[in-house]
Amino acid sequence: MFEKILIANRGEIALRIQRACRELGVKTVVVYSEADKEAKYVRLADEAVCIGPAPSNLSYLNMPALISAAEVTDAEAIHPGYGFLSENADFCERVERSGFTFIGPRAETIRMMGDKVTAKQTMIKTGVPCVPGSDGALPDDPKEIVKIARQVGYPVIIKAAGGGGGRGMRVVHTEAALINAVNMTREEAGRAFGNPQVYMEKFLENPRHIEIQVLADSFRNAVWLGERDCSMQRRHQKVIEEAPAPNIARRLLDRIGDRCADACKKMGYVGAGTFEFLYENNEFYFIEMNTRVQVEHPVSELITGVDIVKEQIRIAAGERLAFKQRDIQLRGHAIECRINAEDPFKFVPSPGRITSWHPPGGPGVRVDSHVYDGYFVPPHYDSMIGKVITHGPDRDTAIRRMRNALAEMVVEGIKTNIPLHRELMVDGNFVEGGTSIHYLEERLAEKAQTKAGATNGS
Repeated sequence: MFEKILIANRGEIALRIQRACRELGVKTVVVYSEADKEAKYVRLADEAVCIGPAPSNLSYLNMPALISAAEVTDAEAIHPGYGFLSENADFCERVERSGFTFIGPRAETIRMMGDKVTAKQTMIKTGVPCVPGSDGALPDDPKEIVKIARQVGYPVIIKAAGGGGGRGMRVVHTEAALINAVNMTREEAGRAFGNPQVYMEKFLENPRHIEIQVLADSFRNAVWLGERDCSMQRRHQKVIEEAPAPNIARRLLDRIGDRCADACKKMGYVGAGTFEFLYENNEFYFIEMNTRVQVEHPVSELITGVDIVKEQIRIAAGERLAFKQRDIQLRGHAIECRINAEDPFKFVPSPGRITSWHPPGGPGVRVDSHVYDGYFVPPHYDSMIGKVITHGPDRDTAIRRMRNALAEMVVEGIKTNIPLHRELMVDGNFVEGGTSIHYLEERLAEKAQTKAGATNGS
């Protein structure tokens, strides 16, 4: 086991990794920007190093600063968390070349899965089902593009090969709009990701977003830790996640989970990862693989009893997985609400000083957050300030516990999306389970329309 790990991240995930390290008896080095010097995890760390001013390109994305921090503190490994450089193959290579262990997959794996075209081709080879579409990047010839679209069938979606986070994609319903959409997406992809390649897929009209959590060691052992339903989204950003996925036959989930674990063995995947799928009409279609720990990993931890972050560290230290697939038993149900510093319905970020912070408690309630009374939420980073996760013997209990937790939670001084979560926990369609990825946006649009109509009527 490592003696000292540098945590190359901030916010709740930095504190989460720090807690895992403490349980393993590993010392931690925390890096921080000038905007995060008062953060809780900075005070709790064995060592803390300021790596630059607030903007992330000058701090958390500054590879030389991160490597230097590891060197001056004699850290042995670097944990990238999620976001920032966690899926940057160049960073992984620089970490390894500098003599440190990167806590995550190998650089070539990150690169392969980071390119959506290559990832899809890899999945087809390993037997994981994919959305029908182009075999690779779209050609330059407009006639060939039209031919591919006719074979796939409209509507289609054009996606950036190097995209992510909901950016670099366009839905096309007619042949007349196709070439213009391809050209616009190529231009956007080149600017945003430095890779203008795009590919085409069949656009599924009303799918759910289901993901499979995997762990794999360097001895070609791999397991999957159940599935998560992340369909409650806005602009491709997840709002609520839960595990297991409601209203899907267990035999279908077991089959796709086993295929994912098998794909890890075939690829020689090492570390924690997540296979993401669209699910419609009893079929799963692979869309991407995240080669890191996910924001929503706690729901999988609560239903399996496996500490995913500790397992990441153990695997990186060269240990074998201590359990087999037969040892993974799903117990109960878990739900996670992402708490963001933003207007709950306009979604405008709301940075500022938190004047009162009262997290919920009680049976089956977990709060992952770095926030405290008097904490200043900086305007420079993602708006998420924490996660509330509830667990119960069944889904109904988990929902009831979440209602209680959200009712108890107090955050003053800034706006948060807690009121939205409170509404969703009593929404009839959510309570029934199985809403599509479009449900939340349609609900919000309908609410805005009703409000506008009432205002016009008055």
